[in-house]
Amino acid sequence: MKKRKDEFKKMGVEILKEVGGAANVASVTHCMTRLRFNLKDMSSPNDDEVKKIKGVLGVMRAGGQYQVVIGQTVNEVYDEVVAAGDLTQDKPVVEENRQNTAKEKKTWKTVGSAILNKIAGSLTPIIPMLVAASMFKMLVAVLGPNMFNIISANSDIYKLFSFAGNAGFYFFPIIIGYTSAKQFKTSPILGMFLGAIMLDPNLINIVNAKRAFTVFGIPMQLVNYSSTVVPILLSVWIMSYIEKFFNKKIHASIRTVFAPTLTILVMLPISLCFIGPLGGFLGNYICNGILAFGRMGGVPAIIGIALTGAFWELLVITGMHLVMISAMMLLFAQNGYDNFVSLGSAAASLSVSGMCLGAALRLKNKEERSLAFSYLVAGIIGGVTEPALYGVAIRYKKPFIGMMIGGFCGGLYAGATHLTAYVLVPIANFLALSRYVGGTTINVVNGILSGIIAFAVAALATYILGLDTEHKLHFNFKRKMKRGGKLEKVNY
Repeated sequence: MKKRKDEFKKMGVEILKEVGGAANVASVTHCMTRLRFNLKDMSSPNDDEVKKIKGVLGVMRAGGQYQVVIGQTVNEVYDEVVAAGDLTQDKPVVEENRQNTAKEKKTWKTVGSAILNKIAGSLTPIIPMLVAASMFKMLVAVLGPNMFNIISANSDIYKLFSFAGNAGFYFFPIIIGYTSAKQFKTSPILGMFLGAIMLDPNLINIVNAKRAFTVFGIPMQLVNYSSTVVPILLSVWIMSYIEKFFNKKIHASIRTVFAPTLTILVMLPISLCFIGPLGGFLGNYICNGILAFGRMGGVPAIIGIALTGAFWELLVITGMHLVMISAMMLLFAQNGYDNFVSLGSAAASLSVSGMCLGAALRLKNKEERSLAFSYLVAGIIGGVTEPALYGVAIRYKKPFIGMMIGGFCGGLYAGATHLTAYVLVPIANFLALSRYVGGTTINVVNGILSGIIAFAVAALATYILGLDTEHKLHFNFKRKMKRGGKLEKVNY
């Protein structure tokens, strides 16, 4: 155990050093497999040197972030990076260093990247909660009256699992109020408080009863904010400026009392009468647009789902899949199902594991074959695809094509059979197929078949296409010839 901790500590120290040290870090967070650095100087890290660090699977520059791919031990490495740089999660270098960060010229690209970073940073931390909540909802659907009828709808265990699963989605405004506040550099507690106001039972009763209500004389829009994402994101963003204003203008002797009170006082009409309803409208517009595309059927919808399956892992490599996961969260939170994004992503996840199997069967080197099989297990059981993407798809090139073919075919079948996902399962292992539980039996069967097709086609396509191993010779190739032209040694 101590040996592993020492390894993580060494990784953390080396990674922090190669990205330019703590002085170059504006903020650092992590998702399920990657360290995500917001750096002052993006030219400082040497990608090749970072890749040489033992335990690092790869690096990416995407969305204005410097991303170091670690895999399943990212939590441990993140802790060591934070410790090595004397950073903390609540008061990272963010507050101190952002003042010293050079002003970046604003363009459509930088603004877009900043928005995506804030959305991803706000939603990524809640993925573990969504996984747990989704598993409870899946168990209710499988064991309850809708499928195997093992537990009664009136039983305590059914009710327990039901409210455990629903709570993970219902309280989105409070939870995202906390995570988004950390992204927008404002008080996380006030962010939670603002979310709690949106979910107050008295407010919910007013909305459900459709009774007119005013906030300081301003008519309030009757919106139920439970399970919503966009309203609290926009509200906390606005609140970050208001709190900063009061903290700056109010004397320190009375700031503790009046700054938070006045901040919320100003936010009440802004959130409940303007920003909240606008966010609700935007969320509904996004959801209805995606669902309408899936509902319209025909060739466009089927091809769209198939292309999602084919190109999903490209988004994973760039880290931009979090934007699509954000859309999935909106769909399930506000509508309870998804007939488009989830279908392609599930097929893509299984195609990664299929690619590993096809590559393992083609590889001659025992060590490389063993690694490919380990990536297969990491994907199909652990739900982590990055090791396979960097260790097989990118390394040998051609398997990437096989993986995309598998994802395309799995998505094609999912679209052709009009699948619907009823459970948000933001993990990439075999349990991803449990998202189809909750509807008809044929929906579940077709969902499983789409996963099998993606896996099998990816494995077969990868095996047929073979592996591009020639690029490895570029790094260290030595050939010595004996007399007579016979090959003596090839070292690569």
